[in-house]
Amino acid sequence: MKRIRFSRQELLFSLKSFAGAMLALYLANRAGLPRPFWAFMTAYIVAHPLAGNVRSKALYRFVGTLLGCAATVVLIPSLSASPELLSLALALWTGLCLYLSLLDRSARSYVFMLAGYSAALIGFPLVDAPAAMFDTAVARVQEIGLGILCASVVHSIALPASLAPPLLGLVDRALGDARRWMDDLLGNVGNAGDGHGPRVAADRQRLAQDITQLRLLSTHVPFDTGNLRWTAGAVRAMQDRISALTPTLSAMEDRLDALKAAEGELPADVVSALERHASWIAPRTPGIPQATTDEARAAFRALADGPASSPWVRALRIDLAVRLEALMVDWHACLRLRGDIDAGLAGTAPPLRRAASLGHKVLHLDRGLALRSAVTAVLATCACCAVWIATAWPSGSAAAMSAAVFCSFFATMDDPVPAMHKFVVALLWSLPVSVFCVLAVMPLAHDFGMLALCIAPFFLLVGCYIARPASSLAALGMFFGVAGTLALQDTASADLPSLVNSNLALILGAVAAARVTALVRSVGSDWSARRIRRATSLDLADLAARSQDASAHDAYAGRMLDRIAQLAPRTAPDEGEHARAALRDLRVGADLVALQRWRRCLPTEAVGRLLADSARVFRAQAAGAPQRHAALLPQIDRLLLAALHGGIAHDMHAAHAAHDMPTLQPSGAAIAALVGLRRNLFPAAHGALQP
Repeated sequence: MKRIRFSRQELLFSLKSFAGAMLALYLANRAGLPRPFWAFMTAYIVAHPLAGNVRSKALYRFVGTLLGCAATVVLIPSLSASPELLSLALALWTGLCLYLSLLDRSARSYVFMLAGYSAALIGFPLVDAPAAMFDTAVARVQEIGLGILCASVVHSIALPASLAPPLLGLVDRALGDARRWMDDLLGNVGNAGDGHGPRVAADRQRLAQDITQLRLLSTHVPFDTGNLRWTAGAVRAMQDRISALTPTLSAMEDRLDALKAAEGELPADVVSALERHASWIAPRTPGIPQATTDEARAAFRALADGPASSPWVRALRIDLAVRLEALMVDWHACLRLRGDIDAGLAGTAPPLRRAASLGHKVLHLDRGLALRSAVTAVLATCACCAVWIATAWPSGSAAAMSAAVFCSFFATMDDPVPAMHKFVVALLWSLPVSVFCVLAVMPLAHDFGMLALCIAPFFLLVGCYIARPASSLAALGMFFGVAGTLALQDTASADLPSLVNSNLALILGAVAAARVTALVRSVGSDWSARRIRRATSLDLADLAARSQDASAHDAYAGRMLDRIAQLAPRTAPDEGEHARAALRDLRVGADLVALQRWRRCLPTEAVGRLLADSARVFRAQAAGAPQRHAALLPQIDRLLLAALHGGIAHDMHAAHAAHDMPTLQPSGAAIAALVGLRRNLFPAAHGALQP
C-alpha cells in the first residue's frame, strides 16, 4: 500500500487552519454565541497558504456578510407575511449578487458573492420564524466575524507565507518569456530554422498566460504582510507595460515575414542592424548604457531610409523602425519597474513617475454568461423553495440554502456540472462522518480540550488535502459536509432523524443546483470561444468608431491577452489557428488606436471614412454576417500612398537629428498603423499598393 506523504507547506497550512478555527470556536463558546461552529467553519473558509490572500478574503468576506445580513434585515420584516414572496426575494437577491460578482474578476468579487449567499444562509431558516430575524442576523455576523479575525491573526503571525516569492517569480517569468520572444525574433533573425515558428508561438502563449495570472494574483498585494504591499503601484504598472510588448512583438514578427515575402529574403541591412544591436535585450540589468541605447535607436531609425524596391517595401521599413523603437521604450520601462519593485521590497519609497495603471479593469467580462449564472441560481433556489413550501418539509430551508451556495461556488466554470457532481459525492461520503461526530463525539466532549482532541484527526487530515490542488475539491466537500452539519445543528439536542433529514436536504439542494445548471447554465468550450471572439469584434468596432485616450492601447492589449489565455484551454484541438486569429485581432486593435491618435497626419475625409467603414465591418462580424471588408483595401492603399508622399523623408531625417526623442515622428506612426491594418485584414494582398 502506498504511503501518503504531505509536504511541509501542506502540513503547516493544515495546522494553522485548525489552530485558527479552534481559537474562533473557543472564543465563540466563551462569548455564548448560539452556533459557535459557524466561527469554526469560517476560519477554514478564509484560510489560504499565503497570508496576503487570507487577509484580503477576510476583509471581503466580512463586508459581504454585513451586506447579506443587511439585506436579510430589510427583506424579512417586509415580506414575512408571505413566505413565497420572501423566498423569491431571497433567491433574486442571491442571483443579483452573483451577477455582480462575476462582473468583477478581482478579489473584490468575493464581497458580492458572500452578500448573496449569506442572505440565503441567514434568511431561509427564518422564513418560518421571522421574529428571531434580528438576533439571528447579529449572531451570524458575530460568529463569522470572529472566525475571520482568528484566521487572519493566526495566518499573519504564525510563520506567515508572503505573496512575494510567487508573485515575483511570476513577474520574472513573464519578463523572461518576453525576452525569449525578443531573442527568438530579433537575435536569431538571420538563421531562423525549422523550429523557429513553434518556438515563437510557445513564447507568445506562455506570456499571455503569465500576464493574466499576474493580474489576478496582484489583487492581493496590498494585503501582504511584508514590504511587497508598498510595491502595488509598480506591480500594476508592470502588467500594463508587459501587455504593451505583446502587440508590438507580434507586429514585428509579421512585418519581418512581409519583408521577406516582398524582397525574397530579409534585406541585409535589416539583419545586420537587428543582430548588431540586440544587447539592449538584457535579462535584468540595473541600467543599460545610454550610448548603447542611442546607438541602437539610431540604427533602427536608419532602417526606414534603407533601399526599397517599391512603396510597399518602404512602408514596411518605416513600420519596422517604428515598432523597434516602441519595443525599446516599453522594454526599458519594464526593467525600470522591476527595479522599483526590488527597491520597494527593500523598504525604499517607489519613485513617483508612473501614471495610473489599468490593473484588473482590462480583464475580459462576459455579461451574458454572468446573467445566465444568475438566472440559474434563482431558478435552482426557487425550485427548492417550491418543494419546501409544497411539502411543508421541516428541513427544506437547508435545501434552498444549499442550492444558492452551490450555484454561487461553481459559477465561474464553463460547465460546472462535473465539479458539482464530484462535490455531491464528497458530501455523501461525509454523511456518516457527520452523524458520528454529532451523535458519538460531541456527547463525549465534556470540555473544550476533549472536543479539540476528538475532532483534530479528521480536520487536520482534511486540511492537508485541501492544500493539495489535485484533491482540494473532494476535501472541501468532506469539510463542508461535516463542518456544515456542526454549524447548522444544535449539537446539544440533535437526534438521528433530524440529523439525517437536514443532511439529505443539503444533498438534495446540491443535486437540484447541478440539474438546473445542466439545463440552463452549462455551456461548451466552443460556445465560450465564440462569445470571446464576438466581444473582440465589438471592441474593435468601438475602437474604430471613437477616438481613444492614451490608455486605450494598453487596455485593449491587456484584455486581448486575457482572452488569448482563456481561449487556449477552450480551443486545444485548433489552438494554433485560434491563437493566430486572436493575435491578429490584438494587432488590429493596437493599429486602430494608433490610427485614431495620429489621424491628423492623414487626409481628414479619407481617414474618417476608413474608420467608419471599419467599424461597420466589425459590427457586422460580431453579428455573424459574412466578412465584407474588401472595400477597405483600396482606402488603406490610398492613405498609405498619401502618407508616403507627404513628407515622411523629412520627418525621418528630423528624427535622426534628435536622438533623445522617445518615438519616431507622427507620420511614421500613422504609416505603421496603416501597414498593420493592411497586413492584418488582408494578409494575402499583393505587395503593390493599388488605390
